[in-house]
Amino acid sequence: MNPKLLFWVPVTLRLAFGALGVGVLWWWLGPMTALWSALVLVLGMALVQLHYLFQLSGWLDNPQSAKLPDGWGEWTPVFSRLYRMRRDDEKNQAELTEWLARFRQAMHLLPDGVVIMDDVLFLEWCNPAAEEHLGLRQERDKGMRVTNLVRSPDFMDYLILGRYDQPLTLSFRGRKLIVHIIPFENRRQILVTHDITETERTDMMRRDFVANASHELRTPLTVIVGFLEIAASEQLDKETRQAHLKLMMEQGHRMQHLIEDMLTLSRLESLDHPMRSERVDIGKLLLRVQRDAQALSAGKHEITLDVQGGDLMGSGEELYSAFGNLAANAVRYTPAGGTIHLRWEDTASGVRFVVRDNGIGISPEHISRLTERFYRVDKSRSRETQGTGLGLAIVKHVLLRHSGTLTIESEPGKGSTFTVNLPKSLAAAPQLSHAA
Repeated sequence: MNPKLLFWVPVTLRLAFGALGVGVLWWWLGPMTALWSALVLVLGMALVQLHYLFQLSGWLDNPQSAKLPDGWGEWTPVFSRLYRMRRDDEKNQAELTEWLARFRQAMHLLPDGVVIMDDVLFLEWCNPAAEEHLGLRQERDKGMRVTNLVRSPDFMDYLILGRYDQPLTLSFRGRKLIVHIIPFENRRQILVTHDITETERTDMMRRDFVANASHELRTPLTVIVGFLEIAASEQLDKETRQAHLKLMMEQGHRMQHLIEDMLTLSRLESLDHPMRSERVDIGKLLLRVQRDAQALSAGKHEITLDVQGGDLMGSGEELYSAFGNLAANAVRYTPAGGTIHLRWEDTASGVRFVVRDNGIGISPEHISRLTERFYRVDKSRSRETQGTGLGLAIVKHVLLRHSGTLTIESEPGKGSTFTVNLPKSLAAAPQLSHAA
């Protein structure tokens, strides 16, 4: 029904019944009584309207806590609609609060930093990623100017110039950030920060890897190609030719070892080659490692082996590669006459493989970088000993696949100790022997 009709029909009926009552009193008791009755009726109706107006005014002053009256007459639908409006408003407010909480939760989980500023760059809100990237604190810095919080000339120039169509690459607090400002609404701006530190580091590692690999391959190729050119252009005597062939074979073997190590690293890092766990006979594996180290040493070192622990669950070939690289490094960097001790033992937290030598040792500033690809403490000595510079990188990736860690203790001139720690969960259950 039309809302106007809903309002005016009851009002008209009440006025008609009032007029009818006054008319009856006029006919029955006379005009004076009817007039006084009409006056009292009008005053009563006015007082009722004023009463409900007062209640409505009180409710408007405090609509959240004040209770709406039930109403009478024309006030009944008015208060009913106000009640429905308040109920809908409370429902909308609850939904808005829920959506706001979800939005803030989503912003908290974003890896990118988000800062909301007003038009004069005062901080209104920021998520934890922005706090980490820019050194902000929501509770401490809210209401402060962002340019006073992020002290960087490049950042200030970017804000002052207002050329937001292109992002800014910013180096700040040891991080490499991509900063972008997005104006929204009339008086607010969003500052978004994306951390590319790890991406830059990975790209640099890839560039260094390509450059180092190219350099390492170019050196033996230059030797081989040079000797081949000499052999093709000159008549060499047998002794010279044999010497050249020997050098070319050495350089060829060096390239072969380098490529094999590069392929091993690629396989260890690839998700397409998951580790195949098997029971590894540690005694046999370490005997192979010891024999390989003795062959590399050619009798120049004393290499001992002590096995005091049980077998392991893991990849036998990967562990053989890791342990073999550690033993080979000990041989390469221990002068003739030195001693190298290999030890396998159980510990309270797991199992441990230790390679200890009394070689040339390593300075402290080099230790943290030893597992980087192609990193060498002494490049000339590494080439003399036929090292590829990838051995410890292979060790690191093998241990990552076995949830293990590598610790290095060394002192220049006194030797080094490389310790592989593997978790107890990899220890194989003892095999039961059966009587014949």
